[in-house]
Amino acid sequence: MTKRTDSPPLVSLQAPKDVSIDYIESELRAIWQMYGATGDSGPAATRATTFSFIVYEPEASQQLLAALGFYTGPVDGIAGPRTTAAIKAAQKSYGMEVTGKSNEELLDKLREEFAQAKEEGKLTAANKIAAKQYSPDLEGAGVADAIAASNPCRIITLCPTTGEDEGVTAQVSAYCPVNKRSQTTLVCCEYITLRGTAAALERIGGVISELTISELPKFVWWKATPEPDYSLFKRLVAQSDHVIFDSSNFNDPEADLFKLTELVEGGMAIADLNWGRLAPWQELAAEAFDPPERREAIWEVDRVTIDYEKGNPTQALMYLGWLASRLQWQPVAMKSEGGDYDIRRVKFTNQDQRPVEVELAGIPVAEVGDVLGDLISLKLTSTNLNADCCTVLCSETMGCMRMEAGGGAQSCRIQQVTPLFDQKTETLLGQQLQRWGSDLLYEESMSMTHKIIKLS
Repeated sequence: MTKRTDSPPLVSLQAPKDVSIDYIESELRAIWQMYGATGDSGPAATRATTFSFIVYEPEASQQLLAALGFYTGPVDGIAGPRTTAAIKAAQKSYGMEVTGKSNEELLDKLREEFAQAKEEGKLTAANKIAAKQYSPDLEGAGVADAIAASNPCRIITLCPTTGEDEGVTAQVSAYCPVNKRSQTTLVCCEYITLRGTAAALERIGGVISELTISELPKFVWWKATPEPDYSLFKRLVAQSDHVIFDSSNFNDPEADLFKLTELVEGGMAIADLNWGRLAPWQELAAEAFDPPERREAIWEVDRVTIDYEKGNPTQALMYLGWLASRLQWQPVAMKSEGGDYDIRRVKFTNQDQRPVEVELAGIPVAEVGDVLGDLISLKLTSTNLNADCCTVLCSETMGCMRMEAGGGAQSCRIQQVTPLFDQKTETLLGQQLQRWGSDLLYEESMSMTHKIIKLS
């Protein structure tokens, strides 16, 4: 059997098999013993020796409840009172037995209602963030398969559920990417999937840690809201080399980004896939002031406008954190004005104690892109009309037009950004899995972002 993904096909050594938690390792050893030597049964296979990759992936119920307006709490897989209340509200709305417990009947109904609401354009602006978190295409092991195809490893997927606490169930499987064939030997990836309530997974936290391969790097992809007080989260990150998030999926972007910045400042090795999406914007801004005649002009910038897709300001806040940290600005005030453009105004002082003013604007768009909150355009300029620093970066003609319409006596250098719309999650994830050390630029930028958010 071959698993179908966009990546090179994976040849199955063992389809998902239900096993007892106590026998996970012995079941995996049996697979490798069976395929340890070439013969009539097919090629030999060796188990991966690169790294352990833990994926925390909540089931879809919280995302769907939030997308449909029933739930407003953190999407973290933890079935607290708000989740129970949301389930009851949905069950009542759909004429089901009101139990407060998720089941397949409710999940099927939520998926059906979500698909219909999305098709008819009935998802409210407030629910679009949650809607972006739920993607049927990402359910299951699709992204993990793509990672395994290029980085054979041990993947441990934790799937917290919101039903009855009936302990933890386990499955094991093994797949080999065909592009890793070396003569008659395949280098293969091991999958371990653990399902149970958040409380049940927490009880076996020690077992999860023991399932990682000793003396090899350990990565955690936390596909949920940061939960620094959740004991399973604390245990996993304490024993990992890197914890990966994607802030484009944060349900409460500003609050969740604040938690993330605190984790970074606390010394945790963090990576954010959303940070990678800012690379072309950072590179073009740096290039604009690279010519010798403009290098000093960058210090004259004291007016900044950043436009982004309304709904998630994390990219805009991180970009501002990067810019302010590079130019050594100090934040002194932030004011949120809301409105159709969800305006935030941030004031800084520069090295010369002169004021710097920044506007962040969430622009309503008819069609939300693949990543909610992508940057649309930005403008750097100065109140010093003699300074050659006016620079406009934009991802589309409309974004450029809005920035140019702002007027001003300075002539601006305008550059079109080629955004990473075609860069899939697995591509960004694969890049992060190649970086085992800390990212000093990210950490410095997030420290500044932390200071900015604290002003709100």
